[in-house]
Amino acid sequence: MEQTFTPIGKRLTLICLLLGLLLAAVMLLGAAVGSSNRNPLAVFDLLGSLADGGSTRQTIIWKIRLPRVLLAAVAGATLSLGGLVFQVLLRNPLAEPYILGISGGAAVGAISGMLIGIPFFPGVTVSAFSGSMATLGIVLLLASGARGERRDSLLLAGVMMNAFAGALIMFLLSISQSSQLHHILFWLMGDLSMAEAGRLPLFALILPCYVIIFILARPMNILLTGRETATSLGVNVRKISVILLITATLMVSLVVCLSGLVGFVGLVIPHILRLTIGSDHRLLVPAGLLGGASYLVGCDLLARALPASGELPVGIITAMIGAPLFIVLLWRSGK
Repeated sequence: MEQTFTPIGKRLTLICLLLGLLLAAVMLLGAAVGSSNRNPLAVFDLLGSLADGGSTRQTIIWKIRLPRVLLAAVAGATLSLGGLVFQVLLRNPLAEPYILGISGGAAVGAISGMLIGIPFFPGVTVSAFSGSMATLGIVLLLASGARGERRDSLLLAGVMMNAFAGALIMFLLSISQSSQLHHILFWLMGDLSMAEAGRLPLFALILPCYVIIFILARPMNILLTGRETATSLGVNVRKISVILLITATLMVSLVVCLSGLVGFVGLVIPHILRLTIGSDHRLLVPAGLLGGASYLVGCDLLARALPASGELPVGIITAMIGAPLFIVLLWRSGK
């Protein structure tokens, strides 16, 4: 046991160290650079201004930029880990919350709660979780009853449910006279600009999900060998699958409530990590957390820095990167 653990321990330490330094660097840069100041050297001004208590710049950093950076980090980590879990459970490298319609179902539930006027917590979060669970159930039902390969059935069912969720969202918005419409439209494109410090305690509900998935990293490796093989090796496949499904769906629902629809993070990061560090989920889970967090913080930084004035929703940046990669993966999977 010691001979097999030591290399994993060394690799895990090295991966966490490198990705942790990357995350710290992009978060520091994200807190320093804003829509009014796009100079990367502003990070040095940031370090100097932290000692200047009560300054306007310090207020902007702590009240506006830092909550946004933290939200981007948590959203990126969650969506990356969610994609990793769905790819294991469905044994499909193209599976991820956005493509399978899980995020869209959560958005339908969240928007319904917003338009009704129920409290954000627990009202909107519960309705988002219900919407995502309903979507997941329909996708699995359609895939199990379809003829042909399960790989293609899951993908087609997810794309169909994603489109249907989009139609429901447009319907809800078209019949609403709410003054929140402008905010909801930007939120649907993956908008992090409305990050509020008062909602950051919701992260406490997401952190246990990370722990659960990390504990189940070894069973996730065994699940990839197939249901029969995993059962013969002593893994309770049904129990592990249900725990992973509920855990991943819950944390994705919470992130959708906070950040809106941010697509393709769960596709890009797990795919890159598998190519670089292998398929051992004892390494992929912590790497997915840190890598996904760094990726979305970096994308949000681009969303603020690229336009000459104002900013873009971060979902546009992730889609511009993720959609071509999805096409490449789909093409390679059909060969």
